[in-house]
Amino acid sequence: MVYIQMANEKVCYSRYRKWGEVQPCWKVGIFKIRLPFVHYAWSVPEMLQGLLMCATCLGAIPVLTEVLGVEYGVALSMVIINGFLYNLHVLLGDPVVPGWITPAIPIITAFLTNGYAIGPDRTHALIALQMEVGIIFLVFGITGLGAKVIDIVPNSVKAGVLMGGGIASVIGEFKSGGRFGIYPIGITVGLLVAYFCLFSPQFAYIRKNNKFINAIGKFGMLPAIIIAVIVGPLVGEIAIPDITWWPLFKVPEFGNIISQLTPFGIGFPTAATFIAAIPTAVVVYIIAFGDFVTSEALLHHADVARPDEVLEFDANRSNLISGIRNVVMSLTCPYTQMCGPLWAAVTAAVSQRYEEGPEAMESFYSGAGSFRWSTFVAVSLMPISSLLQPVLPIALSMTLMVQGFICTRLGMEMCEDENERGICGVMGSVLAIKGAAWGLAVGLLLHFLLHFYSKNKAAAKAASAGIKE
Repeated sequence: MVYIQMANEKVCYSRYRKWGEVQPCWKVGIFKIRLPFVHYAWSVPEMLQGLLMCATCLGAIPVLTEVLGVEYGVALSMVIINGFLYNLHVLLGDPVVPGWITPAIPIITAFLTNGYAIGPDRTHALIALQMEVGIIFLVFGITGLGAKVIDIVPNSVKAGVLMGGGIASVIGEFKSGGRFGIYPIGITVGLLVAYFCLFSPQFAYIRKNNKFINAIGKFGMLPAIIIAVIVGPLVGEIAIPDITWWPLFKVPEFGNIISQLTPFGIGFPTAATFIAAIPTAVVVYIIAFGDFVTSEALLHHADVARPDEVLEFDANRSNLISGIRNVVMSLTCPYTQMCGPLWAAVTAAVSQRYEEGPEAMESFYSGAGSFRWSTFVAVSLMPISSLLQPVLPIALSMTLMVQGFICTRLGMEMCEDENERGICGVMGSVLAIKGAAWGLAVGLLLHFLLHFYSKNKAAAKAASAGIKE
């Protein structure tokens, strides 16, 4: 795939589009259907990364088995169904790599485990919660109210939501009976590697000067997971993987899923359950909404770097697709991780390679689509899922601890003055310990108490500075 410019005329040697055009598609209203090999080229590097990074997708299994009490085979079936729905974003025109609403996982888990007994009651609560989250996505996507509503939420409260997710992540791993107490060495070693590879300025410097290290760095948390696979059996914390070679593919256990998890098998939740889930659903959407902002920023940067392709990101369309995924999952196999609009780390990695030029990636849809179709295939392959099965609790713990680091850091970065940082910390702690309803109530109360009568943020900062002096 080569692009050249001759006599001020740009010529595009692509079988899919001309220079400076939008990638071809089949238009269906707001949606733009794109299929691999039909509307965009297949990207081998993203395919390989997807086959390996399916470990993160499989990390949902320990949460599903612990929180919902389902067997491993049922949980793996749920991951496969969710993996298929990931493909809706690129398929319907959203140029991103979607993922979980990861910072919300501890909040969702606390809502379920603190208020409902394991079994139908807890499953009903999750059905109600995910259906409400899906409806919020759909309403905001149809009406275009998403951006307007999120602007109304005070900055300190948005920061408190992120802080609460971060604190809850750490508390969940270190509490009595948490995963750290069961796998201390594997989690510690893997987490140190993950933190160093993801957040260390020294590692970032090494990447710039070493091609091999830079290639490792592009795989995000994968090196830490591989090390955990090696260290875990060596110290006796996890078993040596027993690889299943046949059957090659896992066929989802639709019968068990319908009878154990769906409203068609256990009945619909009560009105009281739907009402109780509303505060948590609001918090989950507030967390997810930040992904739309991140998506737009990443894609704008990529669009500027690559004038040969016009990238179109529509927050309303992304809301709609996320809403469809959540509603479908709530009716088929409710998912504790929810269905989020963005896997930021992988979308950023795809964007980085895309910006290297058309010889690296024909279209952004090539990278995002190839990655997500590959993870769907990978989680269905029994040799891969059985290889990773013993290390999944450690991989999940590392994922949540990394998310805890990111959330607390972002929460603090969002705060603009001392009062906002104080509200963020108090609200985040209450949210992590007492749940979404308490956290939101405390955050809003503190905001109105400390900021409502300030004419503007500059006045609040000046008053704060005066008190400090």
